[in-house]
Amino acid sequence: MTTTPGDDRPPEDPSRQQPPPPPEQPGYWEQQSQPDQPGIPYPQQPYGGGQPSSGQYGGQYGGYPQPPVQYAPDHPRATTSLILGILGLVLCQLVAPFAWRIGKRTVDEIDASQGRMGGRGSAQAGYVMGIIGTALLAFGLIAIVLWVVVAVALFSSSSTTG
Repeated sequence: MTTTPGDDRPPEDPSRQQPPPPPEQPGYWEQQSQPDQPGIPYPQQPYGGGQPSSGQYGGQYGGYPQPPVQYAPDHPRATTSLILGILGLVLCQLVAPFAWRIGKRTVDEIDASQGRMGGRGSAQAGYVMGIIGTALLAFGLIAIVLWVVVAVALFSSSSTTG
């Protein structure tokens, strides 16, 4: 008498067996190739992507209307301070103090508007670049003054000895 492996184990409990795998669902391309109606090659979707609309603001998320997002308008001088700050860093440090002043004033006005004015990021960037450009301008002026002093000292010492 021969025994097969596993005969010495007790029979498995039917409640412990795993459920059968779910039937395979068709992939994207199979769904697209199966028309909903005969004679129409592809499933037709309504204009707008086929999402249900239940109101003006699309209440598909919980049924509550979503009001449109409104942003505060930018302060008129926010971009000005940003442009002056960039120019003060890159091209001409003489405009950097103006960027510093305009940027600081604009940031203060935006903060005082209690959210009615936007553009704080641009104004702050212009303000910071104005400070950096002004510092570079000051270092440049100090370097020029020191160079002139050294040049005058060398020129005057060489002319008195000869």
